[in-house]
Amino acid sequence: MTSDVLSLIRENMDGFSKRQRAIANYIMDNYDKAAFMTASRLGKTIDVSESTVVRFAAELGYDGYPEMQQALQEMIRNKLTSIQRIEVSENRLGSNDVLSAVMQSDMEEIRLSLDRVDRASFSAAVEKIVNAKRIYILGLRSSTAIASFLGFYFNLLFDNVVLVHTTSVSEMFEQVLRIGPGDVMIGISFPRYSSRTVKVMQFASDRGAEVLAITDSEASPLYEIAHTALLAKSDMVSFIDSLVAPLSLVNALIVAVGRQMNRDISSTFVELEKIWSEYGVYENAGHIE
Repeated sequence: MTSDVLSLIRENMDGFSKRQRAIANYIMDNYDKAAFMTASRLGKTIDVSESTVVRFAAELGYDGYPEMQQALQEMIRNKLTSIQRIEVSENRLGSNDVLSAVMQSDMEEIRLSLDRVDRASFSAAVEKIVNAKRIYILGLRSSTAIASFLGFYFNLLFDNVVLVHTTSVSEMFEQVLRIGPGDVMIGISFPRYSSRTVKVMQFASDRGAEVLAITDSEASPLYEIAHTALLAKSDMVSFIDSLVAPLSLVNALIVAVGRQMNRDISSTFVELEKIWSEYGVYENAGHIE
């Protein structure tokens, strides 16, 4: 269930009890903060019990509080400004040890992403990539790092990879001008979603290419365009996005593609090792590369 939580609250407001109305009003006025509060913390903030908060989520039709919380997060994450992100993260981190809090959160994001990734979609993505005429990779802003990482390894595996490496809208279209049937466009974006990535992916789809999205949820604008979507959770850590789970997903994708074309990889690295040795690309241990 990914309905707009605020709309559901408005529709059901007349039937709420006094305590439920208090929860509803707080969420309506402070949804950017409420979306990242536990049921216990939300209850304490409003001075109601945790069980009342849980029952409120059920009253709206959610299976539990976590499902309502996720719907709230997906609704607002792309709308939060950097200042709001800092405020939300400060509330979540509190006085906790930052190192532990962030790394524990990253581990949880990987666990949740593992549960969410559709195996059939993952296998389909691998097949489409291996059989593509050309592979286009696009990721902007914080997703640039993931796109570059994917492009680096795919360039070792294929001779038909185009890493779109500009932030200019006109230049992006110039780099994907010849995309068409038989090609694959891999678009990567997480909140706040890049409208430029969305536009180029739509162009690729209109031209008959297979469009693969790597994003965070069904509510992502990339999900609507993509023929195949791989989902990994991206959490906010202060003013930055934690892309640990998406990078882990991309690692798995690279390994799966590599296994699919095992012989070609072996010959590629045999040749590379000869070149690296001949030209002294790598020094012995203890020396600077």
